[in-house]
Amino acid sequence: MQAEALAKIKAEMDGNKNNPYIQVIGDFLLRHLEADPGAAEKILAADKTIGKSLDAMKEEARKKQHNGMAILTDAEGFAIALKYFGIEGEVNTGAALSAPASRPAVTVPVAKPAAPDFDVKLDDFL
Repeated sequence: MQAEALAKIKAEMDGNKNNPYIQVIGDFLLRHLEADPGAAEKILAADKTIGKSLDAMKEEARKKQHNGMAILTDAEGFAIALKYFGIEGEVNTGAALSAPASRPAVTVPVAKPAAPDFDVKLDDFL
């Protein structure tokens, strides 16, 4: 069943190569299926597509719009896509979209200003 769900997602992604949104959601769903193979049954529903999940995101964004503009975070968008497909649970965005791993702090030495070639004080003139 998981193989069929993967094939369905990939087929829709291949059919919409010029739509970056379908690519992003499709990639997310592929990663989600790896983490939760049980979601395959919900993705295989005949009336559910990535394109229609984007419509669900659009509708949700309309509810939040202010002055004609609305923004969804990645996590909000992915949660809406999962809800559209009827998949319960937390959004697993995978390593590519998660917070960067802690790295050692990089310190950049700050150059001290060079001593000026010309140094005059007001007292020198008085």
